[in-house]
Amino acid sequence: MKIVHVVEAFGGGVYSFLTELCNALCDKNGYEIVVVYSVREQTPKNFKKDFSKKVKFVHVDMCRGLNPYKNIRSLFKLKKVLDIENPDIIHLHSSKAGFLGRIASYMNRFNMNKVFYNPHGFSFLQQNESKFKRKVFLALEKYASRFGGSIVGCSKGEYEEALKIQENCININNGINTKKIDEILKSIDKKKGLKESITIGTIGRICYQKNPQQFNQIAEKFPKYNFVWIGDGELKNKLTSSNIQVTGWMERKKVIEKLLDLDIYIMTSLWEGLPISLLEAMYLEKPVIVSDVIGNRDVIESNENGYVCSGVDEFIKKIKILIEEDSKREEIGKSARQSICKFYNEKIMLQEYKKLYMSLESIGD
Repeated sequence: MKIVHVVEAFGGGVYSFLTELCNALCDKNGYEIVVVYSVREQTPKNFKKDFSKKVKFVHVDMCRGLNPYKNIRSLFKLKKVLDIENPDIIHLHSSKAGFLGRIASYMNRFNMNKVFYNPHGFSFLQQNESKFKRKVFLALEKYASRFGGSIVGCSKGEYEEALKIQENCININNGINTKKIDEILKSIDKKKGLKESITIGTIGRICYQKNPQQFNQIAEKFPKYNFVWIGDGELKNKLTSSNIQVTGWMERKKVIEKLLDLDIYIMTSLWEGLPISLLEAMYLEKPVIVSDVIGNRDVIESNENGYVCSGVDEFIKKIKILIEEDSKREEIGKSARQSICKFYNEKIMLQEYKKLYMSLESIGD
């Protein structure tokens, strides 16, 4: 079976998701995989080394934004690539790829029952855009849905949003490769002395979506404690509190090593799909405190495996609880790991995608 994955947002959590999915399908299950991609600022320079050597790559520039000329040009380039590759299944990732990919597939008279679209966070939920733009994005989603295909929500919340657009929707939760994390852990020297202070941190691109202003506000309320932002980005200048360390982009092993150093993991995001970094922190038994948005609230059950907060004051209150109660940090951390092992691991996710793909084998072109 040949599957073409089309991705515009080739970085961050979408990138992590795609590497795990493609490698597992390619190496363990014998699928022929083609990745049609665009490059973003956060796309790793040597990204091919993270994928199986069996994966084929085709570059198509799918520009961000609403430029009609550039989008039409991208559409016809994508149409040509899909025509040449002639896959059994087309799987689209992120809003732009979802829009262009469904139209291109329809133009090629491809069987739309074999087209899947993962938004990984709908564009019409992005609060950095004006209300007008968000209405345009929603209208474009509804327009593209007319061409057919199924929307795959990577969390329960995203699935519920998808149902507002069309009936043909599926929920397959994101999952992480816990075995790979375990392998990294074995290679890390975890011998440490007593820590002088609690360390609180997060992972991700420092951009509007991740709400660095709120992260900074929280850090300012805890001047005696260390805060770490693992990553980099255009809004780095918003992290002005003297107790915040920004690591810059790091290789995978270093990220896990830094994550291990954290005592509390927080996410102040304004919107999400289902964040991979959150799942990884939970697997490493970090007590997590997250914003009340899709994805975050789908994974976290407050007071059980973490805390969901609706504002700075709530974040401060929950952080104080975790700072003061070592046993609470340990209890929530262990519960968080159990959630990942039970519901959000790669094995479960892959079984669901394989089941989805295999259900189409009997359907003709």
